[in-house]
Amino acid sequence: MARADLLINLVTAGSSGDMKLFQRTVEALVAEERSKQHHVLADRLEESLKSKPPLKETTAFINDGIRGLLYEQNPYKPLSELILHETVLQACQELIEEQHRSELLRSYSLEPRNRIMLVGPPGNGKTSLAESIATELMVPLFSIRYEGVIGSYLGETASRLKKVFDFIKTQRCVLFFDEFDAIGKERGDQQETGEIKRVVSSLLLQIDNLPSYVVVVTATNHPELLDRAVWRRFQLRIDLPKPGKPQIERWFKSFQSKFDQPLGYSPKTLSEKMYGLSFAEIEQFGLDIQRRYVLSLPASNLKTIIRDRLKQWEARYTINTNELE
Repeated sequence: MARADLLINLVTAGSSGDMKLFQRTVEALVAEERSKQHHVLADRLEESLKSKPPLKETTAFINDGIRGLLYEQNPYKPLSELILHETVLQACQELIEEQHRSELLRSYSLEPRNRIMLVGPPGNGKTSLAESIATELMVPLFSIRYEGVIGSYLGETASRLKKVFDFIKTQRCVLFFDEFDAIGKERGDQQETGEIKRVVSSLLLQIDNLPSYVVVVTATNHPELLDRAVWRRFQLRIDLPKPGKPQIERWFKSFQSKFDQPLGYSPKTLSEKMYGLSFAEIEQFGLDIQRRYVLSLPASNLKTIIRDRLKQWEARYTINTNELE
């Protein structure tokens, strides 16, 4: 049996997140087991240390210096809940499979893909897709807190980014950069300072050095602002445009299952009237209907509610409310 002091060191390293102490302790355990002629156990310990870097699975060990730089989320949105184009769904499923079967890939000297760029206008599922990927991988989702990371003093932002990435390397997780253009700006932009250019260079280097068990998802509404060197860092570049009529129709088919009476309009008719809106706007429209339905119980009439909602939304958006009856 391993010495008590080595076991204590192992627990201390795990609870404090001290990866250097963890590695030294395991190496000491290997040496001790070899001295006892327990070569099979020593080989297994040594192999585990090489093939699976020590990782923490939760943020319980985040110190105060990191806590202000990241948001943590325990994701619970399965990929099946999202309405995605078939090509987007297939690309995400393939990446998830590669992550789940990473040991097989590594046995052939291959690494799973782990860097995704999401591009598209606001409200069309970029954040939801990042959460779904984390859900399917069964790992926590960490989002960058720009108000905590971006500093006003020389070198401060790059230093904070280094802290974030040093922590993230100890996690099996999804790291999410929303509005990535806020930090990954084109270095050739004459309006930007030398500090921003140094931050971008540091950021790209940190992304390059991330292990493949960390999945990086970045999202941007303004791809034209991104540094050209950013694009080649990402193995998957996924476009998430506003939904087409087939996607909106699928959304309303799912939506009508929430009620014990028909909507009064076919999903196809509603998709034609809501075409041009984002998924976020369509979901808000659905929530408006649900609120009015609940507040008018027990005499709720969905067709009347939807007709009135459409007329109200016409004032805010371009919705065709002709021939509602």
